[in-house]
Amino acid sequence: MLDVRKYAVVTAAYWGFMLTDGALRMLVLLHFHQLGYTPFELAVLFLAYELMGIVTNAGGGWVASRFGLKLTLTGGLLLQVVALLALSALDPAWPKELSVLFVLVVQGLSGVAKDLTKMSSKSALKFVVPETETGGLYRWVALLTGSKNAIKGLGFFVGALLLSVAGYQGGLWLMAGFLAVILAGAALAVEKGMGKAKKKAKFTDIFSKSREINLLSAARVFLFGARDVWFVVGVPVFLYSQLGWTFNQVGAFMAAWVIGYGFVQALAPKLTARSADGLTTELRSAKVWVVALALVVAVIIAALRVGLDPSFALIGGLALFGVVFAVNSAIHSYLILAYSENEGVTMNVGFYYGANATGRLVGTLVSGMSYQWAGIEGCLGVAFAFVAAAALFTLFLSAVHPTVQAADPQP
Repeated sequence: MLDVRKYAVVTAAYWGFMLTDGALRMLVLLHFHQLGYTPFELAVLFLAYELMGIVTNAGGGWVASRFGLKLTLTGGLLLQVVALLALSALDPAWPKELSVLFVLVVQGLSGVAKDLTKMSSKSALKFVVPETETGGLYRWVALLTGSKNAIKGLGFFVGALLLSVAGYQGGLWLMAGFLAVILAGAALAVEKGMGKAKKKAKFTDIFSKSREINLLSAARVFLFGARDVWFVVGVPVFLYSQLGWTFNQVGAFMAAWVIGYGFVQALAPKLTARSADGLTTELRSAKVWVVALALVVAVIIAALRVGLDPSFALIGGLALFGVVFAVNSAIHSYLILAYSENEGVTMNVGFYYGANATGRLVGTLVSGMSYQWAGIEGCLGVAFAFVAAAALFTLFLSAVHPTVQAADPQP
């Protein structure tokens, strides 16, 4: 039976963090765009955030396996509080070069915080959901992932609202105070030994994965690169500068997109068939849905090329993209746990979300570059290429269970 208390504690901590994470992203993006930063410069501000996620997921999984998930979860929350307070100290009178460097460093700290919290929360589900519950892990992973994204979407709106109402510095102070309360609750409620491996793992084990986990991780790189190549800079700047939307309108749209995306993720188990072995049908669904995502991006590009109203083609097309992408993301988030044994789950999840962070890093960088050089169509063209690569890796996955992997590891 599901341990409701443990699930609620992990979910509450994750929700609290992701609300501030989404708000911080929108607040920083709009604030620095208002200061005159170019799309490429805006993308650069988030590079350290994504880069540190790659390192953190790999190293964080190893730390969790040695010392438990409580350390990594509360450590992530604490680092985010520090990052929010540090960003509030930014002086508008500083030279642009110094401001960019400062924000890069602090955003890197925030990236460490985000991925420690994310890895801890996702890994904890393997210990909270009983293995005897058919389809239970898929359902609860989808619910946590979907609700998290809905909360992050709300954070986009909160960030834009805070910028309008409380200003840049005031908004950051309010978020830091809110997250400090969440941190105190998590420190008191999370078990100390959760996720701690019985056998001490070597640090080099973070790179030793099965064929399926490697393929799934490679697919994740391109899947999330395809989203962020338009999501990070392209669409918000396009709506503000080309369509004349206000900060609150941009924040509301981005929030609505991510909230809707989150709801679809939570419903993914109802939209895809499930099998008794937990892999066969789910894997088939992953292959079908990733091909469908490539078709959606192709349709959006075609609609813009034939001259349809950009407001209709882009907003309608990206709404459809969000639905299909959400199902893809939910299935992949489940598969990494299905492919993992309890003993090595934190290491595998860390490695997998390191790939996720790699995709976000590439997508963030290319988002600013492609928008500055080729506009929103350039962003979508790169997104199509990325989805095609994700589909290729997904199609090579096979239904190999973790017990088989453990007995016959791949080189």
